[in-house]
Amino acid sequence: MENNRRDFIKKVSTMGAGAALVSASPLISFAEEAESDQSNLSENKEFTISILQTTDVHCQVHPHDELFWENEKAVFRKTGGYAHLASYLKKEKKKNPNTFIVDTGDMFQGSELSVKTTGKAMVPVLNKLGYDLYLPGNWEVIYYKKAMQTLLGSLTAPKVCANMYHDLGNGKKGELIFQPYHIWTVGGVKIGFLGYTDPLVPLRQSPNYSKGIIYTRPEDNLAHYVDVLRNQEQCAYVLLLSHLGLSQQIHLANLPECEGVDYILGGDTHERVRKPVQCKYSKVVEPGAFGSFVGKLDLTIKGGQVIKDTYSLVEIGVDQHKADKEVSELIKNSELPFEEDINKIAGYSTLPLYRYFVIENTIDTMILDALKWKVSEADIVLSNGFRFCPPKATPDSTGNIPITNGYIFDMLPVDSTVRTGSVTGKQIFEWLEKELNNVFAKDASQRFGGWVIKFKGMNISFNAYGENGKRVQSAEVNGKALDPEKMYRICACERDGDPADMLCRMRGVKDARNTPFTLHSVLKEYLSVYSPVTPTPPVSAKVLDAPQSLLTQVTGVDYQFT
Repeated sequence: MENNRRDFIKKVSTMGAGAALVSASPLISFAEEAESDQSNLSENKEFTISILQTTDVHCQVHPHDELFWENEKAVFRKTGGYAHLASYLKKEKKKNPNTFIVDTGDMFQGSELSVKTTGKAMVPVLNKLGYDLYLPGNWEVIYYKKAMQTLLGSLTAPKVCANMYHDLGNGKKGELIFQPYHIWTVGGVKIGFLGYTDPLVPLRQSPNYSKGIIYTRPEDNLAHYVDVLRNQEQCAYVLLLSHLGLSQQIHLANLPECEGVDYILGGDTHERVRKPVQCKYSKVVEPGAFGSFVGKLDLTIKGGQVIKDTYSLVEIGVDQHKADKEVSELIKNSELPFEEDINKIAGYSTLPLYRYFVIENTIDTMILDALKWKVSEADIVLSNGFRFCPPKATPDSTGNIPITNGYIFDMLPVDSTVRTGSVTGKQIFEWLEKELNNVFAKDASQRFGGWVIKFKGMNISFNAYGENGKRVQSAEVNGKALDPEKMYRICACERDGDPADMLCRMRGVKDARNTPFTLHSVLKEYLSVYSPVTPTPPVSAKVLDAPQSLLTQVTGVDYQFT
């Protein structure tokens, strides 16, 4: 009878997103009995369990150049790739069978392979890596709600998220799409995992992507589920899997609702936390992006309690971790139908391409140069403050860095239509203030996703840590002071589901219309004419109270991006 009960609970915890039993029903305990070999464990014997975390891999299946900030300069090393990651995970699990592997989101968006297969190519690879638990990220909705449910439901491990609900219409909240928590029992000790993703997804992503989903703030039910895990389920340790961004995670860890959460294993902003950020109620970490790193949390257990925790950020260097043959073969077979286009060279850059810097970078400089060249009538061209896309710094036999069609998909997974419209100088100024506050708000809970918006045709100077609404100190368009009354033509990309009068989150746009071009077509045409390009960041946005090379929006805690 006991074995039958365990089998039932296991089946419930691994059911797909569309399954009727995956809800917040009080009749179901989302516990999974011990999977680990516990034959040598007892209550009095000290032992260690390991929790390994990846996040924000963005479908980067191959090793890539990774940027490290060392001695105030960029250094590049080869890291990542799912086959190399698989070798590390296998090695760790062999070393300690009491190892639990989690991914905290953005696993289905970010490469040509993913786009061409609407994420399906990632499923067998992820399943092969042996993850034990998943949290959906902000980009899991990239192919819309139903596809998200199918993709995540195709993964063999359970999924948790306590703040994504079915929208029953008219803003009425239905059941949770995924189970809110998961319990791992090892050596008689329960470890509880509770999940939250970014409630701002409908604003950060194109609105139609998340249609049919209602997101709530973690604070709305966090204390409830912590109480369930601590007092009802009697968990010795509670971990919060989060895809909110480091600033938001630090904010959450300082709220009383977070009391009882030991660690927040975070994601979204691609930050590399090497030493846990100690907040009032919880410790916070985030393990970089693109499969370049794994966060490793070791918990020492004795007498049914966690007596010690140790955290490290492990670099997945290709020289230290050889490629797993089975995963390599899976990736090769998945890419075969698209291999020719993925590897086709569209042009070259003389400079390393990257997107890590908060204010300006070489990737968006190249995109802006291409847009301004193609849509020359626009006074200002805009590129969103995206973070995804690994660096590219290795030249080929030409001595320059090749830009393949596949890399264009890495930079711009959504081949959006280029759109133009007209706005006043006053609208631009107010929009700039709003966008800067989204990045640098003093209250971390007000920080909104990505980095500073990128632009060409306009120059501003600003105080990152100035007063809200008064950060911009000067603004010029085409060499002349921004005129509040003048109409300016702007150019950006269309977002699926935005109102007709909105462009790049700027409202009240006049004469907004789509061009015949897409971002990919503009970039390819530009590279065909001007390759090799030298996309030197022009300091269009000059920060007055911080380094121009700022690599994080996080302040006030002991953390640096390296």
